[in-house]
Amino acid sequence: MGERFPRLSEKISRKSARPEESSALSCTSSPPRMTKVLLIYLVSSFLALNQASLISRCDLAQVLQLEDLDGFEGYSLSDWLCLAFVESKFNISKINENADGSFDYGLFQINGHYWCNDYKSHSENLCHIDCQDLLNPNLLAGIHCAKRIVSGARGMNNWVEWRLHCSGRPLSYWLTGCRLG
Repeated sequence: MGERFPRLSEKISRKSARPEESSALSCTSSPPRMTKVLLIYLVSSFLALNQASLISRCDLAQVLQLEDLDGFEGYSLSDWLCLAFVESKFNISKINENADGSFDYGLFQINGHYWCNDYKSHSENLCHIDCQDLLNPNLLAGIHCAKRIVSGARGMNNWVEWRLHCSGRPLSYWLTGCRLG
């Protein structure tokens, strides 16, 4: 491995014939340049981690169908997909702080003041779960809690974003291209 993969310290200290290469390999790069490189690295790492928490529309439709949400309390799979999109953009691990200081969690942005215990303030915890469970990639805690919320008198009207962007609108396009069994 010696010549094919030179040691890192030899690579850094080796002088280049071209000036632009020597500054890129030199340990004496200016702090602003190093800061910029570090910042780009950190942002790209964050984006890669953030993307890992997204679920595709059709994958979500399959999970929702398996959990019998199509027609649950009169709401179609398209209603559920629209809800998940307008609340979290299909981001399973989304946490949002509200103006009142409460937090919303997960795919359906379920509020910690009423529905789960976030250990930050008093919670009704009507779904009898920890809010962190709503961030689980298997989605079951979030789905079961959302079903409990929808089973109440207000149904999906509990979600302001669903009322504003989904209610009373044609939503069948949410299933376009999804193969459901």
